Amino acid sequence: MLAPRQIARATGVLFILTFITSIAGVLSYGSALSDRSYITGAGPDAGVLMGAFLELLLIVTNIGCAVVLFPLLKRHNEGLALAYVAARIVECTFILVGLISVLAIATVRQHAAGADASVVAAIGTALLAIHDWTFLLGPGFSDGIGTGLILGWLMYRSGIVSRRMALFGVIGGPLLFTSGIAVLLGVIPQFGAVQGLATIPEVIWEAFLGLWLTFRGFRPAAVSALLSRTDGTDVPVASAPVRTAVMAKAGAA
Repeated sequence: MLAPRQIARATGVLFILTFITSIAGVLSYGSALSDRSYITGAGPDAGVLMGAFLELLLIVTNIGCAVVLFPLLKRHNEGLALAYVAARIVECTFILVGLISVLAIATVRQHAAGADASVVAAIGTALLAIHDWTFLLGPGFSDGIGTGLILGWLMYRSGIVSRRMALFGVIGGPLLFTSGIAVLLGVIPQFGAVQGLATIPEVIWEAFLGLWLTFRGFRPAAVSALLSRTDGTDVPVASAPVRTAVMAKAGAA
């Protein structure tokens, strides 16, 4: 296993890169995601190709965050640490399907000469709908369960980062996936104000992790206590001295 400082710095940088690649990817797609008539137009699709490339990097950095943290988090609760890795993989699977749908728009656009414009437009609408649904189920739902609730809870219980900030994940994660469910059931509109507000705590949590872990690292005392454990049960670090005393007393008896 890497040294805790190396794990912290690597994880922090990866979280920062998830922000950069996700935002830059959406900006690169440009009108391909907002203009329903884009698929019937003409011209190069360099922006779409760059956006897809950036989202591939997003997939790598997303999964990388979970994989790099796993050796450390499993010492606190191996089941939840594995669940975080699985949640990241599920999220990235949706992202992959979404970027493929946008690439399909570019492909149809380049080979639709002479085709019925209304049919091509209908195909474009369907492909954009796929992208919107995958965005909802990936970054808008799976991320709330994984990086929000699961990782936030692991960080809060282990104490290896600020517990006050970890609460943003514990609270923000359920807010994010609950808003995703509300969109799925038609209660609120996707990309609306309510969903935007529900996303804010999760954004703060992930931004905090990226900056904190890159420049400050884990809390030394909490990491030392965590590394001394081998059972992988969900017991807060603060209770470790009590637990040791109880075990010693039992052994003496």
